[in-house]
Amino acid sequence: MRWVKQSVGYWCEEIRRNEAVGEGVCAAILDTGIARHPDFGERIIDFKDFTGRGISCYDDSGHGTHVAGILAGDGILSSGTYAGMAPRASLFVAKVLDREGNGNVENVVRGIDWILKKRKTCRLRVVNISVGTQPELEERQKQQLLDAVEELWDQGLAVIVSAGNYGPAKGTVAVPGNSPKVITVGVPDNASGSGRAKRGKVNYSGRGPTVRCVIKPDIFAPGTGIISCNARYGHPGEHPYIMKTGTSMATPVVAGAVACLLSKYPDMTNVEVKLKLRESSVKSPGTEAGWGMLDVAGLLKA
Repeated sequence: MRWVKQSVGYWCEEIRRNEAVGEGVCAAILDTGIARHPDFGERIIDFKDFTGRGISCYDDSGHGTHVAGILAGDGILSSGTYAGMAPRASLFVAKVLDREGNGNVENVVRGIDWILKKRKTCRLRVVNISVGTQPELEERQKQQLLDAVEELWDQGLAVIVSAGNYGPAKGTVAVPGNSPKVITVGVPDNASGSGRAKRGKVNYSGRGPTVRCVIKPDIFAPGTGIISCNARYGHPGEHPYIMKTGTSMATPVVAGAVACLLSKYPDMTNVEVKLKLRESSVKSPGTEAGWGMLDVAGLLKA
């Protein structure tokens, strides 16, 4: 996995040096689905569609495949150049969003219930949720989603959630990223104006404090200009990889790093994972709102 002009090469080297490549760890992704891209090999161990079509293993949007590639693609079509963070992790995918990236709380909750029922059969340890509610969603539904996501955490899973792209004003972190339990990921502010996001926004990452005065995001990772798996690969003229931007892309960077951590230290709890992320993060410009920037070397250090 690579992002523009940033040090993923160092991170991947650090992961290999520590022999922490996600081996033995299963990560669940709630998103738009996943395509059978060659970079996933045979590591997609289960898939279920909650949007109604019921087709096995597909992604009519491309968002979920891109997220999955960041988390666990092995980069086979790029000789490793665009490998993900945890290239040997297994994937467990719930399609809860449609081809436009839209969905409803009921489908997401159904996907969460499915994960909870299946988690013990596949050594599921990590859940990536690059999904956030629209600000105008009614409070009852926001609370329903929040309760479901926090149940994942309470059952011992390391839940990694995006901060949303409604920033940079205060109080703009999306639900369920406002939960004090889960690990919420943002993208650093970029005051220089380089690496612009879609629609020309430079600083788009949602931020707290939440209505309960919780500081969010917890941790930051690159999310602008991320190159990962293209769900349309195999169609005429389609490249194996594509670039996307958003806190949705930063979230699997952290989720993949957590999968690597758990492959090295399988007895760690989700609370210990969160504490390790906090103590190893590095303060840098644009990350003042949370713990700091993800530092893989520090995270994997004993």
